Amino acid sequence: MDLAKASENFDVIIIGAGAAGLFCAAEAGRRGLRVRVLDHAEKLGEKIRISGGGRCNFTNIHTKPENFLSENPKFCISALRGYTPRDFLDRVDAANIAWHEKKLGQLFCDDSAQQIIDLLVSGCREAGVTLRTGVTVERVSKQGDLFCIETLDGAFHAPRLVIATGGKSVPKIGATGFGYQVAKTFGLDIVEPRPALVPLTFEGGIKDMAKELAGMSVDASVSVVADGSIDKTRKQKPPAFQDGFLFTHRGLSGPSILQISSYWREGGAIVVDLSPEGDIFEALKLRRAAGGKTAFQTTLAEILPRRLAQKLCAQEGWSGNLADWSDGKLKNAADGIHRWEVVPAGSEGYRTAEVTIGGVDTDALHSKTMEVKSVPGLFFIGEVVDVTGWLGGYNFQWAWASAYAAAQAF
Repeated sequence: MDLAKASENFDVIIIGAGAAGLFCAAEAGRRGLRVRVLDHAEKLGEKIRISGGGRCNFTNIHTKPENFLSENPKFCISALRGYTPRDFLDRVDAANIAWHEKKLGQLFCDDSAQQIIDLLVSGCREAGVTLRTGVTVERVSKQGDLFCIETLDGAFHAPRLVIATGGKSVPKIGATGFGYQVAKTFGLDIVEPRPALVPLTFEGGIKDMAKELAGMSVDASVSVVADGSIDKTRKQKPPAFQDGFLFTHRGLSGPSILQISSYWREGGAIVVDLSPEGDIFEALKLRRAAGGKTAFQTTLAEILPRRLAQKLCAQEGWSGNLADWSDGKLKNAADGIHRWEVVPAGSEGYRTAEVTIGGVDTDALHSKTMEVKSVPGLFFIGEVVDVTGWLGGYNFQWAWASAYAAAQAF
C-alpha cells in the first residue's frame, strides 16, 4: 500500500468507540479533520449502555481533582479545568435529554443511557466521522510520520492516533488490555492495573455472616486501615466514604464499599462504622438507665437492624441483660460497632468492577493534551490512563475532559 496516498484518507484514527473515543472523534471532526474510529466490538458504547443502572450517570456537578486517584494527583487538573461538567451538561440540554440529580451531584438520564450513546454517535456523524465496528486490530506501529494500524480488514494510516480502549473492567462486553499493549509497544510504562469500584469478598466467619445477611443494606462509613496496608503508590490520603453498605453472598458491596475498593490493597483491613449517624455508647447507656433488664441483643436490635444485631452478638459473644453491662463493656461493644475491622480476601475482580485503576503512566503524557511526550501524534485518553475517578459520574467526566483536551491539540 502507498503510505503517502493512504495518509490522505484520515487525519486522525481513534481506536475505541466508548465514551472518550466517540467524544474525541466528534470534537476532532468539528475541527474539520478526517476521522475514523475503530472498535472490535459490534455495538458502540456498550459500557455507556449498562452504566448507572441503564440510565448513565454521565457526570458529577461537584467534580474536582480530589475525586480522582493517580500516581500523579495533579495530572488531571488541566483537562478537568478545560472541560467542565457544565460544558457537557450544555450538550445534554441541547439534545433535549431530560436528566435529574440523584444525590451528591450525580446526574442521570431520566430515560435511558442510550440517549447518551445517541448524542455521541450523532455528533460523530454530523462531523463526518466514519465509524467501523467489529474490527480487530492486529498490530500498531509508526512508519515515519504516519501510524499504521493493521487489521483483518486491511491497514489504515494517519499522522495522529488516539487510544481510547478503556481498561479491563467488565470483560463480558469486550473489555481487554489492548491499550496497555499499545503503550508497551511504544516503550511507555504502565501503572499496575487492577479492578476498582468493585465488591469485596471474604472467607471464613465474615463470609458466612455476609451470606446469611445477603440483601441487607445499611448506611455505613467505610475507610481503610492506615497501617501501611493501603495502596502506597497513591499519594492521596484515603478518605472515609459514607453511603449504602450491602451484604452479599460473597462478601460486601454497596456504594461505600465500591468507593473504598479503589484504595484497598490485598492483605489490608477495612474499617466499617455501622452507625455513622448515632453514638452507640450513649444510646446503650440511655436504654440501660431507662431499665436495663432487657437482653443486650434485644436492645441492640432497637438501634441496628435486628438480624445484623443478632449476628454481631453471636460473632462477638455479646450476651446477658443490659443492666449487667458496665460502662467499660458498653464502650468496647460500641467501639466494635463504630470500628468493625475486617480483612477482605479479595475482590470480585474485573467481572463486576466498574473501572480499572492504574493504566498508562501519566509521566509519559502531556497533561494539557494527553499526547505522548516521546511519540508525537500518539494520544491516550479515558480509562486507559492512570486516572481513576470515584463512583458517581466522575469517570465519565474524565472521559469527556481528556477527550476534549486531546481533540483541541490536533
